[in-house]
Amino acid sequence: MKFIVQWNGLPTAENSVIERFMKTGGQAPEGVKLLGRWHAVGGLHGFAVVEAEDTRGLAALALEWGDLLTMSVVPAMTDEELGAALGAQQAARK
Repeated sequence: MKFIVQWNGLPTAENSVIERFMKTGGQAPEGVKLLGRWHAVGGLHGFAVVEAEDTRGLAALALEWGDLLTMSVVPAMTDEELGAALGAQQAARK
């Protein structure tokens, strides 16, 4: 399943975030596949799209950065997946 992970940090955490990212490379924990990650220019916020079979790796990710960033993790669907769900809903209504 795919998830969107968004993060925000306070300016006071900037040096610590940079240090940790440079040390770890921001690698995803076991069980989480990073599909893409984007960072805002001039701020400690951005988002990533990841894939995971369950939430254990997502919890590890949030806990790893939770002392420096606030994180939001929500399920995500592709256009194709959403289209299939909408098609099934329309068919059920007929």
